[in-house]
Amino acid sequence: MEATAKLRNLKGSPQKARLVIDLIRGRNVSQALSILKFTNKRAADPIAKVLRSAIANATYTAEQQNIAIDPDDLFIKTCFVDMGPHKNRSRMRPAPQGRAFREHRHYCHITVLVSSDKPAPNDDYAPTRKKGKKLLAKEAGENKAKTTKKAEKADEVKEEKVITTDPVAEMMNTKEAEVEAPTVEEKAETIVQDETAPSESEAFEQQAKEIKEEAADAKDASSQRTVEINATQKADEAQLDENEQLERQ
Repeated sequence: MEATAKLRNLKGSPQKARLVIDLIRGRNVSQALSILKFTNKRAADPIAKVLRSAIANATYTAEQQNIAIDPDDLFIKTCFVDMGPHKNRSRMRPAPQGRAFREHRHYCHITVLVSSDKPAPNDDYAPTRKKGKKLLAKEAGENKAKTTKKAEKADEVKEEKVITTDPVAEMMNTKEAEVEAPTVEEKAETIVQDETAPSESEAFEQQAKEIKEEAADAKDASSQRTVEINATQKADEAQLDENEQLERQ
């Protein structure tokens, strides 16, 4: 649903009116009215009147066509200012050396089109300052070109990284990993051995016992030797005594 409203021959330059009308392009109707209310420009009040008349035209046409429309849901699809005639609005401006320059003060024409369709961000009537479809298409093409360039650079960096890697080092690393990595069976055997093997404290106690037994055996051996030596000496002395007695006889 669309409706238009026009204001003809408004006193004021179109350049000054465009500064105000650029503020409301592509916005919601209620938001645009609030902006115009607090805008400190002379063209704000007549532009607000044009906008209200456009809203009224939209509601009237909707009633005639049996269409339900909420005025707060309307958006400003297009709005522009055209230059009008000067209509004998010529003035004299003082110039240097007593001269006078002729000045023409123009009128302007304001047009506002209201629509119930919400504008897309890439439309030419979105709240962007003087951006047409061609400019938007150019910007979209530039953005695509930038993204493609970034993707190409990323691919080049990846290729360089792949080329700079040493294949021999990679093969050696993989072989070492294969050799060092134990299988599941080896892991199970090591776990069983660890469970069956005695603990460190038990092994230490066994070693201490063995050392004590060796020391006891060594002491027994030394005592036995001294006893044996004494016994042999006594036997030798007895034999000598017997020999001496035999000689005397």
